[in-house]
Amino acid sequence: MHRSRISTFLIDTPKEQAEETAAFWSAVVGVETEKEPGEPQYTVLKDALPGFVTAVQAVDDEPRYHLDIETDDVAAEVARLSALGAVEVSTWQGCHTLRAPGGHLLCVIPRHSDPDFFTANAKTWP
Repeated sequence: MHRSRISTFLIDTPKEQAEETAAFWSAVVGVETEKEPGEPQYTVLKDALPGFVTAVQAVDDEPRYHLDIETDDVAAEVARLSALGAVEVSTWQGCHTLRAPGGHLLCVIPRHSDPDFFTANAKTWP
């Protein structure tokens, strides 16, 4: 058995527009921004969606939105989502990017939220 939950909402934007995009969304939702230490591609929109990480991610691709699913067993969650029809696109530093039916991207990442919060909010899968 393993557990997982949607943990992160990412606003992917081309690198050259990331600063402007972060400023826009910060003003839209009325929150401050914060850079992720050691991960300059992310600008967090602090408390934009309580209980979830919300961030602008600078990418070498087209603008889009995507979700991250955190889990206590990445391999098991990737297998579960693949059985549901997702197709793995890439992996990077323990993160697996999948394309869901319909074409939307999502990432499966190791648990990063507070362990007690994760336990209280994650779904358990067989």
